[in-house]
Amino acid sequence: MRGRMRKEIAMLESDPPFGVSAWPKDDQLDRLEAQIMGPEGSPYERGLFNLEIDIPERYPFEPPKVRFLTPIYHPNIDDGGRICLDTLKMQPKGSWLPSVNICTLLTTIRLLMAEPNADDGLMPDIADIFKHNRELFNSNASEMTLQHACNLQASTEKDDLKENEKNEATIPDTQVAKDLFQTKDLNSSDDAFSDGFSSSEDEESDSFQDEIETNPQSKRVRRE
Repeated sequence: MRGRMRKEIAMLESDPPFGVSAWPKDDQLDRLEAQIMGPEGSPYERGLFNLEIDIPERYPFEPPKVRFLTPIYHPNIDDGGRICLDTLKMQPKGSWLPSVNICTLLTTIRLLMAEPNADDGLMPDIADIFKHNRELFNSNASEMTLQHACNLQASTEKDDLKENEKNEATIPDTQVAKDLFQTKDLNSSDDAFSDGFSSSEDEESDSFQDEIETNPQSKRVRRE
């Protein structure tokens, strides 16, 4: 188990799948902390969900136990964070295989977030709403996501408001957080470039006008 986990942790650190991340808790190989970014287009979008993973001694011949720490409104995830997913169950009831790794498992859980299975739900009431009132389901899921899974985003936005004073931004050092804010950072860079270009152009225009007023015979060619 330990040799396999060392390889998997190295893979998670060097090349994690988009939207998921995991690392040892207190340097333990049999317990991991993980994060999943809410899938785009789902009511969990822009949320960041924390999970814990317990690795059994017989891993990979026995599946790990995965639990959501962040509350989530989902028909296949109960109030305690337990997940109803075939990949997490031994055969013949489930579909766990020794070839499945932590990267694949987290990606599968993220896919379950995007595509709930209401026919195999842990939460019958939520499953019923998902089946018969999708608008209400999306509203409830979005509200819980905003309440419990967007604290990281909110704190980062507060840091951004203080950036002019501190001249620095604080972004959590996890791969999922980097993925979550990558687009935002690119947009900010584009805005800064545009503002800087406009400012330089205005200053150049003012300088040119001053030169004409003080020296009418002066000639200056401006490059387009």
